[in-house]
Amino acid sequence: MNPWHYAVARNGFLYPFAICRIDSAITTKKDEGAELYTGIVVKEVVQQPVEGVTLYQGDCLKIMMEQPDNSVDGIITDPPYSSGGIHQNVKNQTTGQKYTSCNAINSFPDFPGDSRDQRSYAFWLSLWLSEAYRIAKPGAPICVFTDWRQYPVLSDVLQSAGFVWRGAYVWDKKNARPNKGKFRQTAEFVLWGSKGNMPSNDRGVGCLPGMSSCSVNKGGRFHQTGKPVELMKEIISIVEPGGTILDPFMGSGSTGVATVNSGRQFVGIEYTNHYFEVASQRLKKQPV
Repeated sequence: MNPWHYAVARNGFLYPFAICRIDSAITTKKDEGAELYTGIVVKEVVQQPVEGVTLYQGDCLKIMMEQPDNSVDGIITDPPYSSGGIHQNVKNQTTGQKYTSCNAINSFPDFPGDSRDQRSYAFWLSLWLSEAYRIAKPGAPICVFTDWRQYPVLSDVLQSAGFVWRGAYVWDKKNARPNKGKFRQTAEFVLWGSKGNMPSNDRGVGCLPGMSSCSVNKGGRFHQTGKPVELMKEIISIVEPGGTILDPFMGSGSTGVATVNSGRQFVGIEYTNHYFEVASQRLKKQPV
């Protein structure tokens, strides 16, 4: 293998990786937890805490590249927004500074990947969404969380990756921060679409609502930007019963908990050690 890789071609896209040097000495140490010079974790921890659940710890793009074509029935995920402010100096703050109230009772560890500017964020979205398209079965739905700032770029890249954009599901958080003299930012959005045509009569899915009102803290919190399980139960209902759901940004595992409780199969990927362990422990406690 050439030790200097400048691009990886997938799905007709050419992705430049400017200075990603991969030494053979490093790549042969996969089981020892070595890292590439780009900081991508080579070591992958794989767990199956309960039947029907497979969890990976590592960089989602690398792990997604190893998944077979047309292998999941739906993709439901909540990636880093790289939001929290209009200007880059605000985006560069820690996730705790951006997303945690100053009087918060519980403090959770920060998570990486949330300070990209708009061009790099769009490029990053194109990488993993293109892999998501390849992994999804024909007709499979995809649902991706975002906020009002990143709604436009996500809707563009979702389509450039190959998906048909079909709409936006609205989550009313109910207890969003007050904003004196301005409208309260009480909603986040789930942009959703499908891999090509999406049959409506033979998937076992009925008529679904277009929004949910659910407190951020409903059912307890396990992550700075975690979503309540009650909300995720509504979102995953778009995937056919008994199907397999992939979440490339698993976080503390709320999508997995909702998936297991619904009788569906779950594949989750998480980068950080802390949240991977939180998700694993939560899923071990679920009845199967």
